[in-house]
Amino acid sequence: MELKPEQLVAQLRTGGFRPAFLIAGPEPLRVLEAADAVRVAARQEGFTEREVYDAEGQREPDWSAMAASFRAPSLFASRRLIELRLATGKPGKEGAQVITEFCEDPPSDVSLLVTAGDWSRQHGGKWSEAIARIGHVAVAWAVKPHELTGWIEQRLRTKGLKADHAAVQILTDRVEGNLLAAAQEIDKLTLLAEEGEVLDAARMESLVADAARFDVFRVIDAAMNGQSAQVARMLANLRAEGEAVPALLGMVIMELQRGAALARVTERGGNLAAEFKAQRVWETKQPMYKRALQRHGAARWDVFVAEAGRVDRIAKGRPRIGVEPVDPWLALERLLLAVADGKAVPLLGTP
Repeated sequence: MELKPEQLVAQLRTGGFRPAFLIAGPEPLRVLEAADAVRVAARQEGFTEREVYDAEGQREPDWSAMAASFRAPSLFASRRLIELRLATGKPGKEGAQVITEFCEDPPSDVSLLVTAGDWSRQHGGKWSEAIARIGHVAVAWAVKPHELTGWIEQRLRTKGLKADHAAVQILTDRVEGNLLAAAQEIDKLTLLAEEGEVLDAARMESLVADAARFDVFRVIDAAMNGQSAQVARMLANLRAEGEAVPALLGMVIMELQRGAALARVTERGGNLAAEFKAQRVWETKQPMYKRALQRHGAARWDVFVAEAGRVDRIAKGRPRIGVEPVDPWLALERLLLAVADGKAVPLLGTP
């Protein structure tokens, strides 16, 4: 039976540990938290060793090494949690066979945790069905707009917070569907709210005032996640609030350069995990970058960086007349929309 990540977490708290787990879906926060719950439960069950196999882009993990690890005895007689991270949610023929064979006769001292950032009804197969037979499958589908209020209410209750409907709606409007931003705001509320306080609209406004502004970090996240409509809306809010394009470009350029560096490593089959570490990309944000890397190759990222320089030139009053628009906000919007969906929005040209 397919579970929601939150249902899996609840089962683990009551002793529902199994030999295998599959946690997948496009909502990285829900995937990450459910996977963390499995790791915590594994430690409580005595699985003190942990091995990670990471499928990066087009590069597959060493399936032979993984199969051998399943059969090998644990060091110091300890139990092991073996993690397989599939960016695309597809292990391929060889990987599917390795997973299926493990599930047919799982060793008592090994548990398997498979996580995936992408998932759809077409991703599953005999390998995921094999996991379901001996373990749990949890899918983190994206929270729909009409579901977000309920998700936030549940999150508040989990953190011991109380809020009326109007207050919850204010927080819902602030985070614009970004679950990670919602989680961060709720964590902040746990520190700021008085014990036993029921948050009303006015109190919520005062506590999350800093979140009322759609800052550049969220604009970039939306672009990386392919959320074109949110990019346009957030930029419109920033412009209405009197922000200046040059004040935003430093972070935009840094993120685009980071994307270009990651894309070059991906194209040459390098160690993406090591590059994430070198670029100081947190694990919670890695799925976002991986999705963006699937949309654009290294050459495209280099164009994005060059375009950012062009936007900077426009913002500083030095556009090339007849070639570039004189409105820096329009130039920035076209750039970030191209990052979100290169097919839908033409770039301004080559430098």
